[in-house]
Amino acid sequence: MASVPQSPPSSPDALAAPAPAAAPAISVRDMSVCYRGLVKSSIRSSWSRFFNLTHVETFKALDSVSFEIPEGAIVGIVGRNGAGKSTLLRAIAGIFSPDSGTIDLHGHSVSLLSIGVGFNKKLSGRENIYLSGLLLGYTEAQVRAREDEIVEFSELGHFIDRPVRMYSSGMYSKLAFAITSTLETDITLIDEVLAVGDAQFRAKSYARMRQLIDAEKRTVLIVSHNASTIRSLCTQAIWLDKGHLVADGPAGPILDQLEARIGPRKAARPGRAKKGASPELFDQP
Repeated sequence: MASVPQSPPSSPDALAAPAPAAAPAISVRDMSVCYRGLVKSSIRSSWSRFFNLTHVETFKALDSVSFEIPEGAIVGIVGRNGAGKSTLLRAIAGIFSPDSGTIDLHGHSVSLLSIGVGFNKKLSGRENIYLSGLLLGYTEAQVRAREDEIVEFSELGHFIDRPVRMYSSGMYSKLAFAITSTLETDITLIDEVLAVGDAQFRAKSYARMRQLIDAEKRTVLIVSHNASTIRSLCTQAIWLDKGHLVADGPAGPILDQLEARIGPRKAARPGRAKKGASPELFDQP
């Protein structure tokens, strides 16, 4: 009986199907944000402006920025002070409207964790939990089911029923982080709050961040001046400088380029650096 010829085995590369590309979570196209303010001028210089003693000055905080972030990406936003990092997060969160260009969240829900943003200071911490939850699209019953977890994580004790205007920056940060990390959204924006609070709470917040990152579809953007935080948490980085996008790609190489250009900031004054302090970047004038 004649044997049936067999075709040669296919190589593993031929059998392996290409991995599908991750769906986009955030698409930013040619986005610019401007701040406007009135600047005083002398009567002499105002003569040509029909005696107006003020004129409008425009500052472009973000200038034609474009990038795309896939679902599940953990992205660090880096750059010097005044580069436009916080403005970018606020624009993505919908607090600022772009003067030009577009931001597409592809139907994803978003929350911003930032000091001084999102709370009604006349209300108590507990009331702000419900307010924040409703703004994030949760029902009152859903917020109530997670209220105890938020209060416990915040470590505020009886201050949870005091007005937020009485809170220190550390207490404010604890409550904001507890709410945002418990009432989960598709996209989480974190603006420097991981550096606020006592050492024990920072360690707990870092552990919670690791849990959030392990969620496959959770997209996280982090603004931080701490290089070790960006390196350990983020897979990608966006480098901003004076409102312009300098680079967008893997976090390690971008941080290496940035360190080579501006160097690490001293942890303290010369001769008084704290032993074991984490390197901080991008804070030089």
